[in-house]
Amino acid sequence: MSCKLIWITPEAEKLIAYTARVSSPNQDNPNIKGLLKYCIREGHWSIFEMCNMCIEINTTRAISSQILRHRSFSFQEFSQRYAKVEKKPNYFDLRRQDLKNRQNSIDDISEETKKKLDNSVRMTLVEIDKCYQNLLNNGVAKECARMILPMCSLTKMYMNGNIRSWIHYLKVRCGNGTQTEHIRVALEIKEIFKKELPIIYDAVFGSI
Repeated sequence: MSCKLIWITPEAEKLIAYTARVSSPNQDNPNIKGLLKYCIREGHWSIFEMCNMCIEINTTRAISSQILRHRSFSFQEFSQRYAKVEKKPNYFDLRRQDLKNRQNSIDDISEETKKKLDNSVRMTLVEIDKCYQNLLNNGVAKECARMILPMCSLTKMYMNGNIRSWIHYLKVRCGNGTQTEHIRVALEIKEIFKKELPIIYDAVFGSI
């Protein structure tokens, strides 16, 4: 899994501060740090909708379906209907079901049990890939053959949204309650956010 910046509004923090001062006679004031921190502290979120950031995300179908639930963003995702899936399914960690929280897992399965289950999973994924290739080789349409592909199939997507939406996404998906694999994606994006928007990052997430 990996993430990278595709584009961000040039000088985004300066532009956000500029638009925030729309009613001020000193709209070109170069001192923006205090203003941006004040707006975040007081919950003046609309100014952070003035700039956008687009991220390329390489992950699995299981995680992309979670990401797509963030409906304030715009998305483009690799189409298994249009193009052949060339990459092999991505292997995944095995964790125990949390009996108290049905959306959570616990990493305490014994190594012996994991080894037995790992072999079964890997053999199954190999057979699925063989079947998929066989379907395509016999003229079956990609839109039909893709039905057999597992949720661990790799995909690429572009996620575009305004800075306010990114702040909300990172607050939700970097913490407890998010699937481990999704947290890894969110943390990579958080590092990009930190690099591109250091003042906003500091105000929202703490000292850098």
